[in-house]
Amino acid sequence: MNIVSYVSQHAKLHPHQLALTCGKTSIDFITLDSLSTHMAQNLKRWGLQKGHRVVLLIRPSIELIALTFALFKLGVVCVLIDPGIGRAHLKKCIQDVSPNGFFAIPKAHVLRWIWPSVFRSTPFVLWIGQKFGLKGRSLRHLLKTPPDPIFLPEETSDADLAAIIFTTGSTGAPKGVAYEHGMFDAQVKILKESFGITSSDIDLPTFPLFALFSLALGAHCVVPNMDPMHPAHVYPPNILQQIQKYHVTFSFGSPALWHNVTQYCLKENIKLPSLKKIFIAGAPVPLSLLDRFETILEPTAEVYTPYGATEALPISVIERKKIQPGFGNCVGTIISPTRVLILRITDQALEKFTEKDLLPPNSVGEITVSGPQVTKTYYNHSRATQFAKVKDAQGNVWHRMGDVGYLDDRGQLWFCGRKVHLVKTSIKTYFSVPCENIFNQHPEVYRSALISFHRQPAIVIELKHQDLLRQTQKIQELTEALKKLARASQMTQDIQSIFFHPSFPVDIRHNAKINREMLRLWAEQTFS
Repeated sequence: MNIVSYVSQHAKLHPHQLALTCGKTSIDFITLDSLSTHMAQNLKRWGLQKGHRVVLLIRPSIELIALTFALFKLGVVCVLIDPGIGRAHLKKCIQDVSPNGFFAIPKAHVLRWIWPSVFRSTPFVLWIGQKFGLKGRSLRHLLKTPPDPIFLPEETSDADLAAIIFTTGSTGAPKGVAYEHGMFDAQVKILKESFGITSSDIDLPTFPLFALFSLALGAHCVVPNMDPMHPAHVYPPNILQQIQKYHVTFSFGSPALWHNVTQYCLKENIKLPSLKKIFIAGAPVPLSLLDRFETILEPTAEVYTPYGATEALPISVIERKKIQPGFGNCVGTIISPTRVLILRITDQALEKFTEKDLLPPNSVGEITVSGPQVTKTYYNHSRATQFAKVKDAQGNVWHRMGDVGYLDDRGQLWFCGRKVHLVKTSIKTYFSVPCENIFNQHPEVYRSALISFHRQPAIVIELKHQDLLRQTQKIQELTEALKKLARASQMTQDIQSIFFHPSFPVDIRHNAKINREMLRLWAEQTFS
């Protein structure tokens, strides 16, 4: 099914149930469905057709959600790019898709004047908000034409392209992940079956795309009062006020966001009894963060740390109460019908793999996944597709996650870090997550990062209290304490270099994935 079909079903089954709340405005499912149909009709009159590609640079809002569903009703491909990736990357992403349409807020329309050649083949330009007297159509003008009483959405197949969602480029240039309608449908079914989300739930999706899935499941979505580009800098009272006011039952957020929110809750003695499920993803989740939920949530509430990526989500999941210490981070049970195999680690492209390429349980290799929700290609990027996709002997497409890990004897998946973050010496291979877990035990450490420092392993530390950086004696004591921790573990006993950094560079989407390459360059420039 086209994901928007679910919304139309909910509009028929419970038309007046709340669907979306943004600020002081709330609309029900029948209004959302009617609004998206009205938009689709007028976009079709304008000339937009099935297969056209439209870049959306719009803030999280009712307009963004309704427009996305309108485009799905037309079979138009939605192109989603994080604007914070920087101008050079943003320009390249737009060039890669050669968009037929550009729907954006006024600030983003400036790009059309900066890069006229990029938008030369973009006839459908839509302003979301004030036009300031400039040429072009606005959404407000588009909706002035009354809707027709009858509208039939375009027929779409499972294999039809639904969206191009760009990665953040945290470990390389951003790439457009090609999502087919069947993949979105599979994700909806997996979320329903794995987590039991229903029309009685209320969601606070701090990652805007997830609102589409919650609405497809019939949940009421409350658009969070925050800047989605900077979740680590969220103002906790804004989020907490919405959770309490609307009795939010579940929410997704990055570790950086929940770090801020839980710290504030503990400081102000705030409890969140309405929350039944919390999802934390985007980077490794420290146990110290999970422990904070003990006094904030009800004992029956569940905190999940699902594992996946833009190219394949979700893959596995574990609930905080089931997490056990071990080599790396346990990311839990494989979600049916997903399949996971561990391939031998190689930087080479693999056209096919056979049994000899697979590793046995408890052996660290590259995590490789297959399933109906797993994407098959990058859009207009054959080289990236060649390196990330591999076929088995039966011709099934598998995605190489670019992560290393292993399956244990019980079939549980363990995450040991990104493949590009391995540090190899002539005698040993160091995996980022198992090494960092050792140093993260220290109560003064907020997070740590394994880097290669002149071809030897080193650790960079970000402290919980930055004022300690100005205390030379305290830093010397901390260094000795951390070296003692390192010596106590076979994984880290050879690590001699420890550096302190005031604030780690992180990805733009979750503000949680550490840019270790930037830290490596910083360390070599500062301490060489």
